[in-house]
Amino acid sequence: MGAGQSRQDVGRQGEDLAVAELERQGLEVLARNWRCGRLGEVDIVALDRGPGGPTVVFCEVKCRSGLGFGHPLEAITYAKRRTLRQLAAEWMAERTVPVGRIRIDAIGVLLTPGQPPQISHVKAVG
Repeated sequence: MGAGQSRQDVGRQGEDLAVAELERQGLEVLARNWRCGRLGEVDIVALDRGPGGPTVVFCEVKCRSGLGFGHPLEAITYAKRRTLRQLAAEWMAERTVPVGRIRIDAIGVLLTPGQPPQISHVKAVG
C-alpha cells in the first residue's frame, strides 16, 4: 500500500479500476457493493449484452498492493464462489431483469507501487 493508503482505499481503487475495465469491455454496471444480509456482498453486478443474449455478470474483485500473499485471484476460494452463486440467486429473485443467463467473473487488480495497475479478468469462475 502506498503512503497513507488503507486497505479500504486500496480495495476501493481496485473496484474503481474493475468497473472501468468492465465498461471498457461494453458491460453496463447495474450495482456496486450489493449486500444481502446473511450472505454477504457482491462487488459488481453488470449486464453483458454480448453474443448469445443478455447475461447478468456477478463479479468478485480482489485487489492487492503486491504479491507477498500471492496473486489477488488466488484469494477467491471455492467457498467464496459458492457464496457468489447464492448471492446471484438472491439478486435475481429480487429483480425482473430480462436475461438469458448469469455468469460469475473474477477480477484481480495488482497495484504495485511505482508500476501501472495490472488487471486480470477471468470469466465464468463460478
